Amino acid sequence: MMVTHNAPAPAPGGRIAVAMSGGVDSSVAAALLVSQGHDVVGVHLKLHELPAAQRRDRSCCSLDDALDARQACARLGIPFYVLDAREAFARNVIDYFVGDYVQGRTPNPCVMCNKTIKSALLLEKVRAIGCTALATGHYARVTRREDDGRYVLARPADRRKDQTYFLFATSREELPHLRFPLAEFDKPAARALAQTHGLLTWNKPDSQEVCFVPADYRAFLRERLGAARPGAFVDRAGRELGRHEGLPFYTVGQRRGLGVSGARPYYVVALDAVRNQVVLGSEAELFGDRLRVAQVNWVSCDDPPGPLRATVKVRYAHAGTPATLTPRGDTWLVRFDAPVRAITPGQAAAFYDGDVLLGGGWIVGDGPEAP
Repeated sequence: MMVTHNAPAPAPGGRIAVAMSGGVDSSVAAALLVSQGHDVVGVHLKLHELPAAQRRDRSCCSLDDALDARQACARLGIPFYVLDAREAFARNVIDYFVGDYVQGRTPNPCVMCNKTIKSALLLEKVRAIGCTALATGHYARVTRREDDGRYVLARPADRRKDQTYFLFATSREELPHLRFPLAEFDKPAARALAQTHGLLTWNKPDSQEVCFVPADYRAFLRERLGAARPGAFVDRAGRELGRHEGLPFYTVGQRRGLGVSGARPYYVVALDAVRNQVVLGSEAELFGDRLRVAQVNWVSCDDPPGPLRATVKVRYAHAGTPATLTPRGDTWLVRFDAPVRAITPGQAAAFYDGDVLLGGGWIVGDGPEAP
């Protein structure tokens, strides 16, 4: 499938809301829109508050975020709103996060947050205050195809900061209303621009953790779940190798903290929620050439009627591997041209045609489960 996308998305008419996280990227996004002459308002989402003992200063969900966002808006001379989305965030993101771990999957809360909170919910809310478009500090690009005028979601200029993977679940209907002002910038340029505009966030560290989880996600799960159900470590043949503390505390590819020794290092190669088993194996057993994807969303094209070729990313840091995608009822089978390491149920698989993000879905199986 070939998608041309070199026509820029048109500048919106009317007021634009900027999702202000309190970080440098969203602050610069607002500054760029103001400098372009747009009518801009800043909107900060109140999502979650860590307990006092677990708060991380100057990081996502810290008490500084709203203040930093407010100060950026004051510096730029634009209105500032705070929207309380804690209930929706707890229901759509935190409960999903915990539930996936219980089911032996490894969740991706950033994808779910972008899908349910930062696009769909926030776009609905900002329309209520008279905004026709929503801008964020994501490193991504919305453009239009020259042949039929369709909007597509594409990679930004800075491939190292490309965040399109996290946006695969965006609906096609939302694209005309989304703006990504940092599409042409890299991070050093964004920081320099923030400093030029006198924004206090110019040297604020990037958040590296899941915003609602303290440094040890296992402690968070123990607090939420109580005692997890222990079970057996087994090899691919089903031979017991030891005892595990509970499925939520392990993920595919994990090597450290297993407490099981052998002639060669063991890795988690699968989680079996039905048998409550953690399957261990060699590093070679982490590689697979196929997977199944469910709940597929096609953001930049119509639903394909049959097989297609694409480059598929199975995690944010994965460079992507060429593959053939084939529909299988409600799921899609992905067959890679070369084996891929640590295919992890619960994570997202994103499909690309060159720079264009065609869509993606949730990994639900690999290996023997994806015939």
